Amino acid sequence: MGASGAGKSTLLGVANGTLTPTDGAVRVLGADPTGLSGAGLRRLRSRVGTVHQQLDLVGPLRVVHNVNAGRLGSWSAARAGWSLLRPQGVEDVVAALDRVGLADRVFDRTDRLSGGQQQRVALARVLVQRPELVLADEPASALDPALADTALEVLAGLAADTGGALVACLHDPALALRHCDRVVGLVAGRVVLDRPAADLDLRALEAFYGVTR
Repeated sequence: MGASGAGKSTLLGVANGTLTPTDGAVRVLGADPTGLSGAGLRRLRSRVGTVHQQLDLVGPLRVVHNVNAGRLGSWSAARAGWSLLRPQGVEDVVAALDRVGLADRVFDRTDRLSGGQQQRVALARVLVQRPELVLADEPASALDPALADTALEVLAGLAADTGGALVACLHDPALALRHCDRVVGLVAGRVVLDRPAADLDLRALEAFYGVTR
């Protein structure tokens, strides 16, 4: 958690290997992403699923293709190309979309969905990937309160199913307390809060954000 500009998205970028730290060191699933390249880096990234704040969906493609993008790390180039013509694993895609309430939109063009629906497509993309580590950057920012809870439940459940972990950047203290085991607060790139969620309450997290009542 932390205000805009605190370094939350940067931290996730370092963790998934898309950003190189200028100082310090990072280990992700036992490996240092900065020391990997080529096939080694691709293998690590296939084990890490990211829900980006910008979503990184391809609007003109159908929902099924955007969801299947979560499996590109484990598919050959030939299978990935063939899937654009004849979608592969549609049953798994539908199951993932059903978990986020979009099973009936599997063949719709993605750019014809609302912002909240597109956010749920990005969640489904991670579900079919089944990564060991889930990194989620504001995964509920465009969702109403009920769907926000569903999104965090789905991501936390995925992490539990794979025996891995969920690291989520959140602005909503109530969501963090309901769905997370640990709360880490950042200010200007530095950790200023690191406590079990069970030891915190809504007032404490609001105070961290400078909210007064």
